Amino acid sequence: MVDKLKIGITCYPTLGGSGVVATELGKLLAEKGHEVHFITHSMPFRLGKFDKNIFYHEVEVNDYYVFKYPPYDLSLASKLAQVAKNEGLDLLHVHYAIPHAVCALLAKQMVGDHLKVVTTLHGTDITVLAQDESLSDLIRFAINESDAVTAVSKDLIQETRNTLSIDKAIDLTYNFVDKRVYYPRDVEALKRDFVRPGEKLLIHISNFRPVKRVLDVVEILDKVNLHMPTRLLFVGEGPELSKVMSRVKELGLMDRVIFCGKQDDVAQIISLADVMILPSEKESFGLVALEAMACGVPTVGSDTGGIPELITHGETGFLEAVGDTERMSEDVLKLLRDDELYAKVSKACLYRAQVYFCDSVITAQYEQIYYRVLGKEMPLVDLEKQKLSCLG
Repeated sequence: MVDKLKIGITCYPTLGGSGVVATELGKLLAEKGHEVHFITHSMPFRLGKFDKNIFYHEVEVNDYYVFKYPPYDLSLASKLAQVAKNEGLDLLHVHYAIPHAVCALLAKQMVGDHLKVVTTLHGTDITVLAQDESLSDLIRFAINESDAVTAVSKDLIQETRNTLSIDKAIDLTYNFVDKRVYYPRDVEALKRDFVRPGEKLLIHISNFRPVKRVLDVVEILDKVNLHMPTRLLFVGEGPELSKVMSRVKELGLMDRVIFCGKQDDVAQIISLADVMILPSEKESFGLVALEAMACGVPTVGSDTGGIPELITHGETGFLEAVGDTERMSEDVLKLLRDDELYAKVSKACLYRAQVYFCDSVITAQYEQIYYRVLGKEMPLVDLEKQKLSCLG
């Protein structure tokens, strides 16, 4: 009989793709009988209902007067070690190299080498932080000293190697969505609250950082709306939001745009839309595109980073050069004008999401990594057979 594991998970618990994936992974692992301990500064927002195998440990920061800034990293490392000792954890699975992997490695030194550290790279730690020479050595150390490292796309693996000159093996583990949550919803009645008969609805979900190029979304809406009555749902908040609102007003599109703010149940909102817009400067994966795909909603976005590993141009969406809002607008219109093409692309989206980014398949991949680093007997899993079962 294969041993069930005791796993500690640390992530950013607020809105963001890495926190979503980490939390959903923990929930799925708990369903399979593993004991999962979330160790974060606040409750992960996707944690949801009670589960007997899920535990939460809050990291509290002591604001001693001798410190100029509250030492969160030290508090996290201490908490990781404390939970690992008290609960007999087998491993720590941390999301992001810094500060989480560094803290986990410090906890391992306090607890002992039997505690293993698995680090998942999601993008920002490589695409942004590793560009800073004051941090690159620390990130390199965190990756090289981890017992296993995973990344969410081939593109991110290559960028990690190029940026940090790292030869360490990195496992490819794509992001995923829970097919019980992300599926096409019957929202026709609700959709009437957002659009009038004959109108189409676009959607963009992000943290409104400059890298998301949210102003491009407004330009795409403006171009599309010249040819077809279209509205746009903006979901999320962030530093570029005020600029976006100003541009919407300049273009006279206030009656065409709905600002929804942060939302938890994005599967319901995505199902309202006809097309997801993702014109980012860089995406290591593009989780919102997968969420849309699983709901049967095609994405029009940028041909950059890990997005092409998710979206097949012309089959499950359309990808253009970063900043080419003209071509992106044409792609949106192509989808919205041709019902037969739209139905074909939507069907392909569902198939690809269910087979290649199936929650049970990705969870099994993580389990195999855990058992490998622990030197334990692994459950026999036929991943190809499991992919086909995801269609059921």
